[in-house]
Order: sequence, then structure tokens, then C-alpha cells
Amino acid sequence: MRAARLIKMVLLLQARSSMTGAELARELEVSERTVTRDALALSEAGVPVYADRGRSGGYRLIGGYRTRLTGLGRDEAEALFLSGLPGALRDMGLQDAASAARLKVSAALLPSLRDAPHSAAQRFHLDAPGWYQEPRTPDLLPLIAEAVWADRRIRASYRRRDAEVERELEPYGLVLKAGVWYLCARAEGGSFRVYRIDRFSAAEADGEVFERDEDFDLPGFWAKRAAEFARSLLRAEVVVRVTEAGAARLPYVTDRSAAEEALAAAPPPDAVGRVTLTLPVESLDVAYSQLLTLGAEAEILEPAELRDRFAATATRMRDLYA
Repeated sequence: MRAARLIKMVLLLQARSSMTGAELARELEVSERTVTRDALALSEAGVPVYADRGRSGGYRLIGGYRTRLTGLGRDEAEALFLSGLPGALRDMGLQDAASAARLKVSAALLPSLRDAPHSAAQRFHLDAPGWYQEPRTPDLLPLIAEAVWADRRIRASYRRRDAEVERELEPYGLVLKAGVWYLCARAEGGSFRVYRIDRFSAAEADGEVFERDEDFDLPGFWAKRAAEFARSLLRAEVVVRVTEAGAARLPYVTDRSAAEEALAAAPPPDAVGRVTLTLPVESLDVAYSQLLTLGAEAEILEPAELRDRFAATATRMRDLYA
């Protein structure tokens, strides 16, 4: 325990030109008296730690001393690639590993580059959750994340509609989408599937390491499944005629891929520049809410029931503003 603290103290002093006893105590989570004893122990071991006395004093390394104790462990190296996601690291239980990795990298950098971590943090921040919702961390996320990193099989109970099923899974990867955590795993039979982690009611790692399929590509797999899921929701169709302005706005009010494909497959515009297209939609109710935002830039042609609904809405609005 003390050895790790002494190493961290050296790395902190190597990463910064000087630190006060209070600053070191806060970083190391010890008392200032302990910092004084640790500095003396380092000096006796040959590490040139120098203490400046006085109001503006502090501890520093002299003589251009640089330690070679900056090698990254596997967990630290993996966590470093996620260090721009502090919330995700905390949720997965990797915050300490990421902190140690950043410290080692800072200590290894040239003095002219040591402000890079702060500079980057002030120029980029990823806020993953969507608006108007409070992100919730699934209780089982740290356990599942540990199994993902260690390539260990898990046995889990999963809530599926009104039933609960037992699954033995090989956890390949985690995805954070709009504040919701998903597990991409290989199930019994060899197929890859996606599970919402907040629907796991129980899980345990059985300790058995599985052999990963090296051809598995997590980003590619997720992109394909996400597109398939989005397309599976589009179970109805409407025929709509849009103006040039309506065509430009259509991808922003409905499913973007579906709108772009429908526009690409549509015949040329008519004499007044309007395009008639067949648009896949989730339902007629959803289509009503989405296409209503286009106002007079869109005319519903089919189905008749949706056209009648738009006509009735237009009549009510005309009477309202008469």
C-alpha cells in the first residue's frame, strides 16, 4: 500500500514542477504529516525530493530526475482510451484505473506538453445521455463490465416482456446509447445478440474464460443491429407529396434513413416542384405527429384515414385563426 503511494507521489512530482504538502495530501488521501514522512523515505531511497520551506514552498524533484515507473498496465491502457468518458468509467468501476493511467502519461510527457490533458478537457466533453431524462446506472453494470474486460462467461437472468429467462453468455462488448447501457454478447448456439443491461435481474461470472472471435467488430456489429432495429419499427407506409422545402426538412422530422431512401426512389418533381413519395413510418399516429410539423409543405395522399385526419386538423386550425 505504501509502496504504491510512494510511486504515485514520485509521478505527481514528475508531472508537475512543484506541489505543496496540502496538495499532495489531497491527491494521496493522507495527512500532511504522512506526506512529510513519505518525502523523507523517498530521499533516503535516493529519489531527489526537495522540500522548499516558507509560505510559497512545496515539494519538487531536483536534478531533472525522471522515473521509469510509467509503464501502463493492461487495465490502465484500456481505460485510457475511454478517459474522455468520465461518467461511463465511473459506472463501469474503472475510474481509479483511468486516473492512474492519466497520471502515468502526464509524468511521461515533456514539460511543454503536460498541459495537454487539461487543454483537451476544456475543448471536448461528451454528454452521452439524452435530454429530459435522468441517467440511471444499472446495479449489475460493474460486474458485467469486469466480465467483458476479462473475457469471462456469465450466467444471467434476463427480463423479456412478461417472462424471465436464464442465459449463459459470452460478453463481448458494452455500448452506451443515449444514456442506456447495452451488452453485445454471444449466446448459446453461437449467435450474437444485444441485451439491455437494466433488464438483467441477476448475473454472475462463472470464472471460465472464453476464446473471443477475433473477427468480431463491435462498432460494425452495433451499427448493423441499430439500423435493423430502427427499420423494424417502420411497420406502416404513407404516400405524401412534399414541396422542395418539405423534402429538405423531411429527414429531420422522420426516420432519416427511411426519408432519404424514399426521396431517392421518388419520381422526378411535378410541374410545380412537388415530389410524391412512399414513406415507411412506425405507425399512422407517429406519422401524424411527425408530418404535421411540415405544415403546408406536405400533403398526405394515402391512406385515406390519415389524409382525413390532416384535413380535419387543417379545418380546426383555420377556424381557430379565422
